[in-house]
Amino acid sequence: MDVLEKLTVLTDAAKYDAACTSSGGTRTAKKGYIGNTSTASAGCCHTFSADGRCVTLLKVLLTNRCVYDCKYCVNRRSNDTRRAAFTPEELADLTIQFYRRNYIEGLFLSSGVFRSPDYTTELMIRCLALLRERYRFNGYIHAKAIPGTAPELVERLGFLADRLSVNIELPSEAGLNSLAPDKTKGAILAPMRQIQTRNRQSREELVKYRHAPRFAPAGQSTQLIVGATRDTDFHILRLTQGLYDRYGLKRVFYSAYVPVVEHALLPARDVKPPLLREHRLYQADWLLRFYGFRAEELLDEGTQDFDTRVDPKCSWALAHLDFFPVEVNTAAYETLLRIPGVGVTSARRILSARRVGPLHIDNLKKLGVVMKRAQYFLTASGKMAEGLRFTPDSVLRGLIAAERPLLPQQEAVQLSLFDPAETA
Repeated sequence: MDVLEKLTVLTDAAKYDAACTSSGGTRTAKKGYIGNTSTASAGCCHTFSADGRCVTLLKVLLTNRCVYDCKYCVNRRSNDTRRAAFTPEELADLTIQFYRRNYIEGLFLSSGVFRSPDYTTELMIRCLALLRERYRFNGYIHAKAIPGTAPELVERLGFLADRLSVNIELPSEAGLNSLAPDKTKGAILAPMRQIQTRNRQSREELVKYRHAPRFAPAGQSTQLIVGATRDTDFHILRLTQGLYDRYGLKRVFYSAYVPVVEHALLPARDVKPPLLREHRLYQADWLLRFYGFRAEELLDEGTQDFDTRVDPKCSWALAHLDFFPVEVNTAAYETLLRIPGVGVTSARRILSARRVGPLHIDNLKKLGVVMKRAQYFLTASGKMAEGLRFTPDSVLRGLIAAERPLLPQQEAVQLSLFDPAETA
């Protein structure tokens, strides 16, 4: 099998890895090296740098051969699928050739478990070492740390990559036991703790020694599969909150389960992926990271799944109408963030603008407030939107109407060099 055939197989096998939408890297230009992280091919996906630019990554598996038999995975050992494996030299050369042709700006590398976690990680380390040392590649690299890998190999991988991720995949231990019997909770969490500790030590070393090597400077992330098991949104969000609190993760990614295999414990092949549920979890995750919410505020034992008709902040607001209306001229920043239709940027603009003079309803749209949502929950100079009359039921209907045009209308697909070109 030649390299192009391997590329076709292994980029297609990598399309279910979702943790690649935010690089967070700050690797700047370096003398004698090529590429940096501040700046249409097979397996190319997009990430966003810290300054908001869209960056293209080559997303690929080192191999789709796997000794594990996870029932939800298309690459499991018992599945009859075409297998391939890059050598470290092939993948390093392919990556640098793509970079030189301006197809990509970085690499997102994952792998099936070939022989053992240690053996697979050693191959990944060889590939990344070739890129960093032989080809002097200074661009962004995101690598998967495989649960069960020896700590010294995880450490070596972390000094070569900008970001590491350890995929939990199934949100509960019961799900792991039934669908992924080769994996254990302890094996997954151990490298997470190691990455967190070593990353903190690396930052402390950089304070003392300017040129100390950097360990996974863009932090770590993980991925949760949504819809493969019966885990509720409440369970998933509590797990997410715990991961942010205990392991300092940069991101938790959610991947709607796509039925690709037949199994009695999994959704049938004709069941559509829960894309809207995935979307609501991402919105809730944003509230945890940037808006000061806690998981137990958004869901509880009585309400364990989000109302998919409206976003999670609107759901919270409808359940806490006694908190509103909020006066934008006097409310604290944390309070402004609780108003549906007010984001981080618009809240800061409100704080800045009201120092000059009192704000009125007509001023808010210019500051970025989405009035279709916010009008029910705020006042400006003691007044709400002119002529606005509503009941809790009419507020819900209004929020649903405001939400509908923003929802995805079709499935998103990963583009590939091998897809036929569309003509106008």
